[in-house]
Amino acid sequence: MMQNLTVLGTGTLGSQIIFQSAYSGKNATAYDISDEILAKLPARWEQLKDNYRHDVKDATDEKLDAAVSRIRTTADIKEALKDADIVIEAVPERLDIKQDTWKKVSENAPAKTIFCTNSSTLPPSKIAPFTDRPEKFLCLHFANEVWKYNTGEVMVQPKTDPAVFEEVAKFAEEIGMVPIRIKKEQPGYVLNSLLVPLLDAAADLWVRDVASFEDIDKTWRIATGAPSGPFQIYDTVGMMTPYNLNKDATDPVKKEFARRLKEDYIDKGRMGKIAGHGFYDYD
Repeated sequence: MMQNLTVLGTGTLGSQIIFQSAYSGKNATAYDISDEILAKLPARWEQLKDNYRHDVKDATDEKLDAAVSRIRTTADIKEALKDADIVIEAVPERLDIKQDTWKKVSENAPAKTIFCTNSSTLPPSKIAPFTDRPEKFLCLHFANEVWKYNTGEVMVQPKTDPAVFEEVAKFAEEIGMVPIRIKKEQPGYVLNSLLVPLLDAAADLWVRDVASFEDIDKTWRIATGAPSGPFQIYDTVGMMTPYNLNKDATDPVKKEFARRLKEDYIDKGRMGKIAGHGFYDYD
């Protein structure tokens, strides 16, 4: 059993992975690049406690406090990795940042450590050569709001050892995820292969003024029975991810979508559901 987890990156999803793992009884180390970033985590844990109280049937104050007690934080990569059984990387979606991160991890991680990336868009075979153990490198991908939407997409790259693949699937199950075994490298895994075309289509309709984002969401919810429309999903994901994915696009509609996100939302502090404001306002 892999008991000691290190998560690299404490943003929206990284912090959720840390908290969910600790809630499931794992020892979780949260690593980020500065103490200033890490100082924000206690407030994040309080916010996540509220989410669990609302959404998780067995959540009690005692269990939630115990989860926080199993989390430690550090901005020292060597300290973060010293006893890690498994590492999950959740740093920004830029290949150069991920490659540099994994070089540092390889220099400091014990031989036993299994390496996982949570990258949503970058194939693991692009990252594996920058590790010292490609046979122990693969993807473990989470959906946002992991305590509620609890898929754990486990995906190989060509050099992944099948036994390691199964170990990670078992770990996903141990932290309350439903393991989805992806047998070959697929950009976007299963979830984003289905979700991204929907979100792109919604952005296209909105940017071209075909319909308001409210009516686009309403159409999707009513006609399909889905609990959330695409712009509600954008709010859950947060504005920075779609902005980063679209800002350098050659397609003029995608470029305009990124511009609107920045000027009308990001620059005004409307960063999505986590901030209380995105396309919609949240209590």
